[in-house]
Amino acid sequence: MTLDQADVREKTMLTILAEGAEGLGLDLSSEQMDQFQAYYDVLTDWAERVSLTAVKDEEGIQKRHFLESAALIPVLREQGLSLEDKSLIDIGSGAGIPGIPLKIIEPSLKLTIVEAKQRKAEFLGALLKELNIDDVVVIPRRSEETAHNAIHREQYNYAAAKALAPLATLIELTLPFLVMGGVVIAPKGKETDKEVAEAEVALETLKGSIRAVEPIPLADKKQKVVLVDKDLPTPARFPRRPGMPAKRPLI
Repeated sequence: MTLDQADVREKTMLTILAEGAEGLGLDLSSEQMDQFQAYYDVLTDWAERVSLTAVKDEEGIQKRHFLESAALIPVLREQGLSLEDKSLIDIGSGAGIPGIPLKIIEPSLKLTIVEAKQRKAEFLGALLKELNIDDVVVIPRRSEETAHNAIHREQYNYAAAKALAPLATLIELTLPFLVMGGVVIAPKGKETDKEVAEAEVALETLKGSIRAVEPIPLADKKQKVVLVDKDLPTPARFPRRPGMPAKRPLI
């Protein structure tokens, strides 16, 4: 452990995050740890008034929200992928996961967040202000609508979505945002293999393919991340009107 890393750990209450980041090979600065501490403070404060997340205890927030988001970076690295100077759109971000932790760790990331629920969008705005991050765009609209806006359609290197929907539905809500060769980042749980099998029709219809299914480092062994490549342009009629991808998934 370097002297700087020891100093970071001493100053922060988020020791699980500090130790976990070190285990992931991520060298978080004092400033970044301060941002995570502020993130934790704002999240727990707002969670008393707004339903942001089912995970509310200190250990759970550090592990499930912060570390599992951070752990996506070494998974991407193993695939030869980097977030540096790239664009990412986080769909149905809720409490800002995984987009904002990724932005804290990789400040050059150009992040856009889509969150249709007004109170959650307000939380995200307040959080970003507290973190002194002024280059993140928050869109308080449905992803089905946003994806048909030329400003956002096929404009991003990555699209992320956690706890949003089964994979077949999630693909329809994310692939339209990606440039050719872009990648969907989809953290998943115990139903991962079943969801991947059921996504075959959606992948064929929406012109994507499974790049990898990998365990998330330091997470419970049931937690995995599915990476989906965009192989060809998404047909113009997708995503369908709001609610349809979930109501009638492409399976």
